Amino acid sequence: MVDVKKNKHVFVSVNDPSADAHCAGLMCALAHRGVPVDFVGIGGPKMAAAGCELIESTVGRAVMTYTAFAHVGHYYRLIRRIRRYLQEHPVDLVIVCDSPAFNFHVARAAKAAGIPTLFYVAPQLWAWAGWRIRKLRRLCDKLCCILPFEESWFGARGVDATFVGNPLLDKLPTDLAKLRKDYAHFEPKRAKIALMPGSRSAEIESLWRPMQEIAVTLTRRYPGAGFMAVAASEERRRQLEQMQIPDFVCDYSVDTVRATAVAADFALVASGSATLEVASSGCPMVVMYQTNRILWQLVGRWLVHPRFFTLVNLLADRALVPEFMPYFTSVDPIVQKIEAYLQEPRTLGQVSHALIDLVEPLTRKKASEEVAQVVVEMLS
Repeated sequence: MVDVKKNKHVFVSVNDPSADAHCAGLMCALAHRGVPVDFVGIGGPKMAAAGCELIESTVGRAVMTYTAFAHVGHYYRLIRRIRRYLQEHPVDLVIVCDSPAFNFHVARAAKAAGIPTLFYVAPQLWAWAGWRIRKLRRLCDKLCCILPFEESWFGARGVDATFVGNPLLDKLPTDLAKLRKDYAHFEPKRAKIALMPGSRSAEIESLWRPMQEIAVTLTRRYPGAGFMAVAASEERRRQLEQMQIPDFVCDYSVDTVRATAVAADFALVASGSATLEVASSGCPMVVMYQTNRILWQLVGRWLVHPRFFTLVNLLADRALVPEFMPYFTSVDPIVQKIEAYLQEPRTLGQVSHALIDLVEPLTRKKASEEVAQVVVEMLS
């Protein structure tokens, strides 16, 4: 067990809202166990609320790959600051969560300082950049995977990997069957549709206007339909409101992905972790994503090779939900796909049941508790 006579010092590196929530949950799980740990690092408000001393708040800066070049100077200076901190302060463990492009640098700094490193959320090397497995093997002492197939994939390549469950599902009710939706009396003209344009500013810039255009088109055909937009934070909510187009009307809420999906008949979702939360609510969805067309043609389509892009489809190993990733032209095909669903209540019900069946096995492990146990073992 961890020596209770002396607090251990753990450095945590986080760059986006979901990782901020994951690591806050981990900190609470360790506190509940009574493990004496002092946390310091970079992250967001949820980590700070859980007791982490932030040397810099990074969550609001989360960017997409194709906009990262504008932030290179900032991140270079931040890496130097972290390197200096790890060299000058006693740190027993470094935890890096998601954001591998940045966190590989943090892990390298930890390795140079002789500090063991835990990767929480495996980098998706199985989807692209498989050659980076050598770097991961060199820099990672323990890998906590949140997708079940990743444990064997990384293990076969020499990485000490463990499937810990998915932190997005930690707080789900025990009886998911109750969340299966009943469309027996569903009327398309009164459909409640959730819009989830992502948590990063760059995602919103590329997805929010087309999502609104889709909503306006649907409203013309179904005047009684209602739309609910979910923002990751108050800052993102303001961004959504500032970008609102004429003729579009919706209700806004903050950090309510699951609650909104439970209340909705259908959802239009940016690809990412939110798709799993929507699936856990039994809400049928269409997933969309946008990227820089030139970079996609020059680089992306040659590097990214999975059969599916959407997390839900990857887990199901079939096209359980339609995905438009990336799309570059008209939103008409997306509108047509949504309309096809709205006209088929039976299909909506089947998809709702299939989503719950997909998620239920993933809830048998509580990620925060599982990772807390890994941390305890690494600190022993």
